[in-house]
Amino acid sequence: MLNALKRLGFYGAALLFSLLVNFLLPRLMPGDPASIMFARFQGQLQPEAIEALRQTLGFTEAPLWQQFITYFRSILQGNFGISTSFFPATVTSVILQSIGWTLALAGLSLLVSFSLGTWLGALAAWYRGGWIDRYVTPLLIFLGSFPYFWLAMLLVYLFGFTLGWFPIGHAYSAGMKPSWSLSFLLDAAQHLVLPALSIILATMGGWILNMRNAMISVLGTEYISLAQTKGLPQKAVLYRYAMRNALLPNITGLGMAIGYVLAGSMLTEIVFSYPGQGYLLVQAVRNQDFPLMQGLFFCITVAVLLANWLVDLAYLWLDPRTRGARA
Repeated sequence: MLNALKRLGFYGAALLFSLLVNFLLPRLMPGDPASIMFARFQGQLQPEAIEALRQTLGFTEAPLWQQFITYFRSILQGNFGISTSFFPATVTSVILQSIGWTLALAGLSLLVSFSLGTWLGALAAWYRGGWIDRYVTPLLIFLGSFPYFWLAMLLVYLFGFTLGWFPIGHAYSAGMKPSWSLSFLLDAAQHLVLPALSIILATMGGWILNMRNAMISVLGTEYISLAQTKGLPQKAVLYRYAMRNALLPNITGLGMAIGYVLAGSMLTEIVFSYPGQGYLLVQAVRNQDFPLMQGLFFCITVAVLLANWLVDLAYLWLDPRTRGARA
C-alpha cells in the first residue's frame, strides 16, 4: 500500500510538471490566440475587442506566476478555456465530443492487441516449432514493422474500395445521429473495424515477441520443471505458473504502450477521418487553437500517467516480491 501511494505521489509530481510545460509553451510562442482570431475575422471585429478576447482566453498582462495560479484553478474546475477554432464553444465540450471515439478506438485496439498478442506469444513458446511459432509470429512481426498509416491505407484500399466490405471514413454513416440504439451501435461498430484492425495489426507483433521470449526464459526455470515432475495438468503449468511470471515484462510495457497507441491512433484517425482526439488535435494545430491543444495534451498526459499507475498496481499484485521492496 505504501509503495502504491509513493508511486501515486511520483505521478502527481509528473502531472504538475506537465501542467507547467503545457502552460508555458503557448505563452512563449510569438503571438497569441486573440490576435489569430482577430486576423481570421478580417476586420469584422472592432480593435478594442482584442483585449476582451485576450481576457476571455486567459492571456493577460499579469505576471506568469499569477497566470499559472489562475490556469491551475481553472484546470481543477474542469475549465480549459474557450476554443478559438470552435468559438464560442468551450474546450471541455469540444473534447467531450471526441474522447468517447478515441477511447473506443484506441482502448479497444490496445485491449485486443495486448490480450491476443500475449496469449499467442505464450502458445508460440509452449508449442515451440509449431504453426503459431513458425508462421503467425513472423507474419505479425513483419506487419508491425510498417507504420500505422500505411496499414490503414492498405486496409482502406483492400476492404473499402476493392471489396467494399466496410465503410472507409468517419465514425458513423451520414444522416445518423449518435445514440444508444442498436442500429447506430451496429453502424458505429462497422466503421470501427478498419481503423481498429490497422492498430491491432501494427502492435500485436511486439506483444507476441516479448511474451514468447519471456516464456522461453520462464520455461527453463526449476519451478516449472518441478511442477511438471509433480504431474500437474499441463494447462495449470501453462497458465498458473509459466504465463503469470512471463506476463510481468508485458505488463510493464503496457503503460508505455498507451502513449504510442494514442500517437498511432492519431495517424489512423486522419486516414479514416475518425472524429477522435487525434483528428481533433490536427485541426487544433492547423488553426493554432492553443487552448484546445492544451486541453488535448492534458488529457493525453493524464491517460498515460494513470495507465502507468494502474500497471504498477497490477505489477504489485502479480509479483508479491515487489510489495516489500523499498521504493
